[in-house]
Amino acid sequence: MCLTTSPESALLRSRSRPPRRWTGPAAAGEDEGVRTHPATPEDQRLRTLVALRRVRDRMDREYAQPLDVEALARGVHMSAGHLSRAFRAAYGESPYGYLMTRRIERAMALLRRGDLGVTEVCFAVGCSSLGTFSTRFAELVGMSPSAYRRQVTDAAAGLPSCVAKQVTRPLRNREAPFGLAAAVNGAAPPGARRSA
Repeated sequence: MCLTTSPESALLRSRSRPPRRWTGPAAAGEDEGVRTHPATPEDQRLRTLVALRRVRDRMDREYAQPLDVEALARGVHMSAGHLSRAFRAAYGESPYGYLMTRRIERAMALLRRGDLGVTEVCFAVGCSSLGTFSTRFAELVGMSPSAYRRQVTDAAAGLPSCVAKQVTRPLRNREAPFGLAAAVNGAAPPGARRSA
């Protein structure tokens, strides 16, 4: 029997062998030189949620800084479009909407203090346009910043600051509260249940 190797027989032998494992550089957490199975969809979903939480925490911490979706996405190694879609799916609003809600909440606290004007508050919370700030404030709170400042000093004069903060907290997704004066006086919004 002749044991010569022809190119055809070498090709057949190579096809019958199991594929070799990749032995390139290992990723973090892997054994050196051995690649593990790719991430499952559940692992990827959890990694995305962790990244979104980091983005949300950064917006909570740095609300007064000039943040935009591109900068936030770069910080978690995502594209801006993917970050926006994933953030909306996870939290029910866009990253910009969440950031503006944080800024308006902080602006409400500064206006309750009463020692800063509306323009100063606008720039202190990271907004660069007084018109955009006033429009977004009115959408979330239901009144202009100057009207809010007048009303809150009158209505919340006898309330502790922790109660005033809870009563005046803005609702997200364009739902304006029924008003600070009504909340302080115990009135309920239309359709709300009264607790006895």
